Amino acid sequence: MKKLLLALFSLIFLSSGNAQNYLITNVNIVSMENEELLRNQAILVGDGKILNITSMSEPFDFDGKLVIDGKGAYVYPGLAEFHSHIPVAQNGDTQLQEEAMWLYLANGVLRVRGMIGHASHLPLKARIDAGELDGPRLFLSGPSFSGGSVSSPTQAEQMVRDEKATGYDHLKLHPGLEMDEFLAISKTAQELEIPFGGHVSLNVGLEASLKGGYKSIEHMDGYIEALIPDYSRVLDSKIAGPFTMLLVDETDLSKLPALVDLTLETKAWIAPTLTLFDRYFGSTPAEDYRNVPEMKYMSAEQVQNWINAKTPYEKAGVLTKENVQPYLEFRNELLMTLHEAGVPVLMCSDSPQVFNVPGFSIHHEIALMSKAGMSNYEILKSGSVNPARYFEQEGQWGVIKAGASADFVLVENNPLEDLNTLKEPFMVVMKGKIYDRDELKRQLDRIEANYKR
Repeated sequence: MKKLLLALFSLIFLSSGNAQNYLITNVNIVSMENEELLRNQAILVGDGKILNITSMSEPFDFDGKLVIDGKGAYVYPGLAEFHSHIPVAQNGDTQLQEEAMWLYLANGVLRVRGMIGHASHLPLKARIDAGELDGPRLFLSGPSFSGGSVSSPTQAEQMVRDEKATGYDHLKLHPGLEMDEFLAISKTAQELEIPFGGHVSLNVGLEASLKGGYKSIEHMDGYIEALIPDYSRVLDSKIAGPFTMLLVDETDLSKLPALVDLTLETKAWIAPTLTLFDRYFGSTPAEDYRNVPEMKYMSAEQVQNWINAKTPYEKAGVLTKENVQPYLEFRNELLMTLHEAGVPVLMCSDSPQVFNVPGFSIHHEIALMSKAGMSNYEILKSGSVNPARYFEQEGQWGVIKAGASADFVLVENNPLEDLNTLKEPFMVVMKGKIYDRDELKRQLDRIEANYKR
């Protein structure tokens, strides 16, 4: 089936684009409206939207429309990377940005939330929205609020107002904020109705962050710290280690149910980024990642920078298996405790951060979410329905139904049963525009050629 699909989609790509309505027949649909698989369906697409979905067993007449035989492929709404660091355009050079957009599309990642903002991200989003550049849906946070960028509550308030006026979709908070600065950010952001979230500053804490209106807790930050009885040990980085890794065995789990209840009460979301911790703070040596397959899409300099970022922790003896394993296991347990209680999860991998290549890293994240115990359906939901709900656009995208944006991916097997199939999309459709596997491969080959070792 794969060869037939590839040949067919190559022909389609050359002939369709956005030029006309088209019908995709003989497909099985994972709509994400529920866990039911819709078998033997046809999808009518026009003007960038899904116009209709019908069973192949029902009579229909689409005379004059381009018909694409899906050959039994499975269709789902694509994936999300909801904690990314979109590259910055240096002196007007947008190469890295454009490469990242193709890396996402080639992996079926159709929606991206940028979590460290820069002025060059706004024209990037505008070009994609206008159809001038190929890429996923972008949701942009502004420049981050941190101990380094915030100097007073008054300045923090003005920074919120400036980012809202500039057109950013979200605010990102980093560590180092004082309580009065955080409260100024919180009050102003809620007044202006712009969502915010991020890391939990040690002088603010998880409880105040949740009560103050955090919409997303990035990296599940703050939970471990809130469970440690002697908070003075958390404040000492030499004792606590990165992300309080070294104090996991001191957590008081009797405090966790109250934190879960507070998370639910305040309607906060979690962004786990499991693969960041597995690769950056895991016990696998940094050098082992130098030649993993997807590193060929990054410059040698970038890969070396990632190695340099991890190596000091290795030399300091922090990343031994004895330290790392209990920490990663605790994070998995924390994820499942929050998830099973009903806290919504966002699919994210913090790309391109240490050894997490855009697009490819989402598949590592998916494998780790599965290993932690999430079902295939819930994993897919974290990358489709949930991101749309997060930005109050539920039903507009992230689902396959009439009236929704035509954003979806075709794969060989049923992703409700086989998550590995997500790694090899036959076809990606973004706002109705078709990208076949040949085109996606051409783009990957082009990026690889830019970084020949």
